[in-house]
Amino acid sequence: MTSVTSLTASVDQRLKDALAAALPGADAGDPLLRRSDRADYQANGVLALAKKAKGNPRELAAKVVESITPGGAIQEIEVSGPGFLNITLADRAIIENLAARAAAGDRLGAPHAPHPGTTVIDYAQPNVAKEMHVGHLRSAVIGAAMVNMLEFSGETVVRRHHIGDWGTAFGMLIQYLIEHPAELDRSHGGEDAAAGTADAEAGLEAMSNLGRVYKLSKAAFDADPEFKDRARRRVVELQAGDEQTLALWHRFVDESKVYFYSVFNKLDMDIRDPDVVGESGYNDMLDETCRLLEESGVAVRSEGALCVFFDDVKGPDGNQVPLIVKKSDGGYGYAATDLSAIRDRVFHLKADTLLYVVDARQSLHFKMVFETARRAGWLGEDVDAVQLAFGTVLGADGKPFKTRAGETVRLVDLLDEAIERATAVVREKDVKGVLGEAEIVERGTQVGIGAVKYADLSTSAARDYKFDLDQMVSLQGDTSVYLQYAYARIQSILRRGAALPEPAAPAAHPELTLAEAERALGLHADEFAQTVLDATSDYAPHKLAAYLYQLASLYTTFYDKCHVLSDDNPRELVENRLFLCDITARTLRVGMTLLGIRTPESL
Repeated sequence: MTSVTSLTASVDQRLKDALAAALPGADAGDPLLRRSDRADYQANGVLALAKKAKGNPRELAAKVVESITPGGAIQEIEVSGPGFLNITLADRAIIENLAARAAAGDRLGAPHAPHPGTTVIDYAQPNVAKEMHVGHLRSAVIGAAMVNMLEFSGETVVRRHHIGDWGTAFGMLIQYLIEHPAELDRSHGGEDAAAGTADAEAGLEAMSNLGRVYKLSKAAFDADPEFKDRARRRVVELQAGDEQTLALWHRFVDESKVYFYSVFNKLDMDIRDPDVVGESGYNDMLDETCRLLEESGVAVRSEGALCVFFDDVKGPDGNQVPLIVKKSDGGYGYAATDLSAIRDRVFHLKADTLLYVVDARQSLHFKMVFETARRAGWLGEDVDAVQLAFGTVLGADGKPFKTRAGETVRLVDLLDEAIERATAVVREKDVKGVLGEAEIVERGTQVGIGAVKYADLSTSAARDYKFDLDQMVSLQGDTSVYLQYAYARIQSILRRGAALPEPAAPAAHPELTLAEAERALGLHADEFAQTVLDATSDYAPHKLAAYLYQLASLYTTFYDKCHVLSDDNPRELVENRLFLCDITARTLRVGMTLLGIRTPESL
């Protein structure tokens, strides 16, 4: 694998060397290099260094300029203002660096992370016997993008889908079905569903029935104290492995998986069965986890429950709020499962990093779980535990996204509507009738699902965002459709170049002088590798999305100002501009693939 150093990194290193030469024996520090409107780059670090050395910043800046040998990537460097450095790169350097990226293969010269390890990522965690709703979208989309980005960086990634398949809800549901056997037949999707061979419609129907029965059982649980007691005893029987209880539980899980996989498939996500390790997967570890915590003194008994207390976690009354590991009735809390999962992931899977893509509203729970694991010695200094917390999906009114009836929006309905809207856009844009109906449907699906994903990924995970399908499928603004259209436009230009009487193919010509729009596009394209590395290390896919949107915007400016296939252009200029088109398209494709978004060849 060939890696290519970005021009920014090369210039940054030359400035560091020059600062060290100008301040011998001192810690030269960071040049604070950034892109600038006045030149290609501006370095602002000289001012702070001069202040630290009690010197004149302009005089220090002049010494830095003197110590930089002319030539190479830097064409010009000058002192500006109180001691800023304005740096202009050589056109040749821009094209040569991009040519090196083009020759480096599909990675475009991107290096692997300096110290890759093993990350276990916990994401896409739907609940058995419940339909997936809009609230499940963010964990799945953000998690899948992080898997792609981490693997691209060289990290070994272990996926874990910690589905909700255990606990009080299942005691409640199973007990209700035992007491209402007629509902048992209505809720069952048939042997094919249990075997995992049912189609998506069968899975959706089975899940719809299970969801209906779940609501009935929840109503009984809330209204009837005696049923609540029976349901809680059923939970204990489930955890103890009672045969009848387990048989019903297996039916729910099998039918639910058929449904889950159909929704994830619609989301164009790769969910593998061995990676689905739900709460039940740690059942055999729960007792030992509790014993170890109690024997070590990390957990103590309080009112019959096994709890962990924290000095800084208190309720409105000022009393400490504990993390309940085992309930007074013998049932296990979520904490017991999460702590057992940490033990498995650290000691069995040998994780260096545990990454949890989980709703921000669970931040306190995970803070307490991580601290408990550290007290117990299961999370050592060599293991990072990180919650990639995400905000809420909002409706147009700025409130949590609901239907008009006030119910949570089903995810499958939302995705179907996105595909329908996007298909209409694709059909409308195909004014020449180039695409057949099957192609329009395929492109509509790719655009619709891409629109939903990009709207999520282009927002910082910690922030809430409004779900607006009209905006998502728009060709204008910061949308995936805008990026996909830029990619498709480039492919059209490349095809037209190849179809000329004298075919024109992309070829780098470093000897040419670049127009302003060409320089801006080339310099930004050269930053792809570093952007991916930074976005991955920060667990911030929105930074990659922002980079790609700017790339597409710069390409639009380039397209408007620099005619590519004009008959008036010399052959070398045509080839060089086709080269800029090609490297831009390749960068868009790789970047969007990392985000989990398709790039249709034509739209």
